[in-house]
Amino acid sequence: MFQTFTASTSPDDGPPRLAALRSVIRDGGLSGFLVPRADAHQGEYVAPRDARLAWLTGFTGSAGFAAILADHAGVFIDGRYRVQIKSQVADVFTPVPWPETKLADWLIEHLEAGAVVGYDDWLHTQSEVDRLQDRLEAQDITLKPVPNLVDRNWEDQPDPPSGKIIPYPLEFAGESHAEKCKRIAADIAKDGQDAAVLTLPDSIAWLLNIRGTDIERNPVAHAFAILHKDATVDLYVYGDKAADLGDHLSDDIRLHPVAAFEEALAALTGTIRVDPATAPARIFTKITAEIARADDPCILPKACKNATEIEGTRIAHLRDAAAMVEFLAWLDAQPAGSLTEIAVVKELEAHRRATNMLRDISFETISGAGPNAAIVHYRVTEDTDRAVNEGELLLVDSGGQYIDGTTDITRTVPIGMPEPIHRSCFTRVLQGMIAISRARFPKGLAGRDLDALARFPLWTAGLDYDHGTGHGVGTYLSVHEGPQRISRISDVALKPGMILSNEPGYYREGAFGIRIENLIVVREASKIEGADAREMLDFETLTFVPIDRRLIVAEMLSPDERAWINAYHQTVFDKIADSVGAEARDWLERATAPV
Repeated sequence: MFQTFTASTSPDDGPPRLAALRSVIRDGGLSGFLVPRADAHQGEYVAPRDARLAWLTGFTGSAGFAAILADHAGVFIDGRYRVQIKSQVADVFTPVPWPETKLADWLIEHLEAGAVVGYDDWLHTQSEVDRLQDRLEAQDITLKPVPNLVDRNWEDQPDPPSGKIIPYPLEFAGESHAEKCKRIAADIAKDGQDAAVLTLPDSIAWLLNIRGTDIERNPVAHAFAILHKDATVDLYVYGDKAADLGDHLSDDIRLHPVAAFEEALAALTGTIRVDPATAPARIFTKITAEIARADDPCILPKACKNATEIEGTRIAHLRDAAAMVEFLAWLDAQPAGSLTEIAVVKELEAHRRATNMLRDISFETISGAGPNAAIVHYRVTEDTDRAVNEGELLLVDSGGQYIDGTTDITRTVPIGMPEPIHRSCFTRVLQGMIAISRARFPKGLAGRDLDALARFPLWTAGLDYDHGTGHGVGTYLSVHEGPQRISRISDVALKPGMILSNEPGYYREGAFGIRIENLIVVREASKIEGADAREMLDFETLTFVPIDRRLIVAEMLSPDERAWINAYHQTVFDKIADSVGAEARDWLERATAPV
């Protein structure tokens, strides 16, 4: 299996590791040290070698950081992880609600004037450092870059990942890497820049049409790159990762060992583009040339998928939908109480594997029953595995990495007879999901302008959820991709070709959790006769799997909402019925009957 179920951390390890780190902090003449989740490439997921936050604290969420002081050890987590962290960290650590509590404010509260806080400048972006330094300097608190102090105590720290880099075929990329390099190089030259430093693995993977295996679930390779305005690229990789690329890279792509990267930065001349929001602060200290602070030039072009990428994603989703339908049909046939959360994960992965196209799962499958479903990013382990019992809701959030596309889907299903509260909350979540699916909006609007559409049905009942409504998704790349999001804080304009998730939810701690998720892609909206000439966008749905009718309170739906769900289910049947076995087809016919 791709997924394993052993607990990777234990709260018992935290206290001695914290004590050892504090000793190193004192010996270094520091008042504290910052421990982020991030690695030098600022990816959401990190290799085992870079899992310093998890090693120290036990917290395994995909976002967060710790601030370790002599008398306080704060672990900063957002709303997705406020239930999860309670079971993962020892009481020597204090969970801190973030971003409500700013790190600078917390440090100022707990430190005296003259304090010095250490940080590893490979693991923090320049923007992070700038914001923090501006606040702390006014209080006479200093930030100091130092070699990583966690690594000093981590005796069995894994080696850096060394997976081979492979070519990504043009038939799936839709544009050669030479064409991409020329296009992006023209953009930076137009902005008066001589080169751009690239540090994000998925940006480099997209630009050069390569993929890797350095990060589980994300087909990327750790590397750095410098794109010059003449469209040549200097690529810096660890070890012999690029040995299998053969003739894929042309003479315009020059390979170097990663150890040569800092020296190359110092040798750059002219005006150099660096993204302060994604590039490590270390890079800014090594470049002696003029620095132009601007977005990674690949981020937006990568997000706007071309026609080949969108078509590949459609095909991947139909393949994945057939596997999901086979799984859901199997799930419905199992007696209540006969399954555990791990058994559900294993069965679902088996159906995806049966497609003979699965390269990996796109993230660790979330299989949460009853109260575990209220843990937004729950990962089942042998220690937490529980039976899926009668009267509970089961939330399954999962996805696949296929060479032609990346999928991400959540379905919540009842085990036995659902309770009225389950059905009413589910229907409100469904109404929010339908609102995003049906949205039609003027060009130039961002995710923050749409986010409330998904929340309004919940708000009217005094309910809400503590995560974004949608994230960007790559094409055989990261399942969480920027810069596009449907979120209260996203100011990036939505553009045609952007793939996003549409996943409102509701979670009642200790009781149940609900989430419904489809993937959607932004497109030009069709014209409406008699409407203004204003240019409009809407969404094409990519995911075609039934939404559980047993949890829908039909009377709560408006006529338009009922029409949407019935039309969606008819489309699901039409697209998927011929791709599944006889038993699954019979189940699908029942599951897609009109509401």
